[in-house]
Amino acid sequence: MLPSRIVIVGAGQAAAAAIDTLRRKGFTGEIALVGEEDSWPYQRPPLSKKYLAGALAHERLLLRPPHFYAEHAIEMHLGRRMTHIERGAQRIRLDDGSTLPYDELLLATGSRPRALSAPGTHLPGVHFLRTVKDVEAIRGEFARARHVVIVGGGYIGLEVAATCRELGFETTVLEMADRTMNRVTCAEVSAFVQAEHARHGVNIVCNMRVRAIAADPVSGRARAVICEDGAEYRADLVVVGVGVAPADEIASAAGLDCANGITVDEFCRTSDPRILAAGDCCIHPSPHYGRQVRLESVDNAFEQGTSAALSLLGTPLVHDKVPWFWSDQYDLKLIIVGLNHGYDTLVMRGTPAVRSFSACYLASGELIAIDTVNSAKDQMAARKLIAARARPNLDKLADPNLPLRECL
Repeated sequence: MLPSRIVIVGAGQAAAAAIDTLRRKGFTGEIALVGEEDSWPYQRPPLSKKYLAGALAHERLLLRPPHFYAEHAIEMHLGRRMTHIERGAQRIRLDDGSTLPYDELLLATGSRPRALSAPGTHLPGVHFLRTVKDVEAIRGEFARARHVVIVGGGYIGLEVAATCRELGFETTVLEMADRTMNRVTCAEVSAFVQAEHARHGVNIVCNMRVRAIAADPVSGRARAVICEDGAEYRADLVVVGVGVAPADEIASAAGLDCANGITVDEFCRTSDPRILAAGDCCIHPSPHYGRQVRLESVDNAFEQGTSAALSLLGTPLVHDKVPWFWSDQYDLKLIIVGLNHGYDTLVMRGTPAVRSFSACYLASGELIAIDTVNSAKDQMAARKLIAARARPNLDKLADPNLPLRECL
């Protein structure tokens, strides 16, 4: 029997996909949406790029126009935060003391920035970047800033660095590891990206651990980032981007199984049959890769939001799409298809010198992932080949003049 009332907590891509699927598939019951921010649900990828640069209006971020929710009879609770899940009573409690009953509950709570374990992160001029308000606060610093220091050389850090440099700021990136994006890509791609940033005037310093953020004795604002080796980097503005953690604390407190995210099955069901989870907040089995994964990507949030909705409708569909991620930096479009964990062979298609190339990852002869830089044809072909567990000929694979689909 279909539920008569569904409550969705979270107002990002997973929640939007679930709502769209439920109504498009004919669900006529009640749907309530709880969003911690007071904004209509919006997309996050442009935050570190065009929105930070002031080149995109807030309205362009919205996943749906405001009238969509009224037209589809969505009960909106924006600017409200869930504080408890009362599983026995099948209701959630909000930060204003009110409660919302549910027949089925979908948790799409996303993730939150990891803290920087160094003194000084509370100082004026130090920011994290996760929400629209975060970006607006950072933009509010631009008029007084000249020197920007970004702590963290992952996707967010490098995208912010590219944006700040294009806006004319003296920009430094401090990365604790021996290279940027070390968790997601190979050394060859990291080296290329770092060289591109250097060419644009960004100072990237690796193997650098932050000791503290120092305050100006007069203004009380951040004035420098001090590292473990004693080096100081002048900073009128500091942006911390050292990764995110799943927002699973309330689920864990309610007794749901959690392990680096809310644990779900291939249909987005949690350990409570009345509760589902989707998006950045959950960890799920990947039949393709044969292990548990937690993915921080818009595509995964969309797919899991859709999958969760189908489960709610009684038409479950296994979530097993090959994941993909992207990053825009300057005129570079880096697209990663698949997960390269456990690869034993790397084949480069083309050379970084031409600024259009691919890095192919194989495990025991099977293509498991690919990084493409300004190479749309390769990444489109790779999606099908990876899903099909293709075993390409390595000599053909290394020939950039041969279409990827012809390398079997």
